[in-house]
Amino acid sequence: MLDALEVFTIVVVGLMVGVEFSVAFVINPILNGLPEDSGVLGRAHGARMLGALMPVWYLTSLALTAVWAVAGRHRPGTGLVVTAAALLISSVLMSLLLLVPINDRGKTWTPENRPADWKEQKNRWDRFHYVRVAVLIAAFALLAAALA
Repeated sequence: MLDALEVFTIVVVGLMVGVEFSVAFVINPILNGLPEDSGVLGRAHGARMLGALMPVWYLTSLALTAVWAVAGRHRPGTGLVVTAAALLISSVLMSLLLLVPINDRGKTWTPENRPADWKEQKNRWDRFHYVRVAVLIAAFALLAAALA
């Protein structure tokens, strides 16, 4: 049963990392290449859609990792799982403190109502997101290493 939990956790976390990586290195560059009005609308839609989905995914990933750490505490690699859980906690905190406030503003933006500093806010969100992606990749790598 623990083996199934480990594999399921790796799949859930891996897919989440893939989505966040895609946002950073595929979706946002595409939106940035569109005319400003289209890019603003695309980012606002993405903020609404992913803003509803990702919190559940983050918390599920963290919960699965925590269960793995407790259930597998007698196995080698538990330290890696605990460290991965700590990184996932830090990604949730980063999201809540740094990214969500910008995201909450951005999801209401239209070409008519965007603030004067919308590009600076967009760029700030992107920089924070790059750091969060790196943290998530490290957590995923630790979980994968814990299987060995």
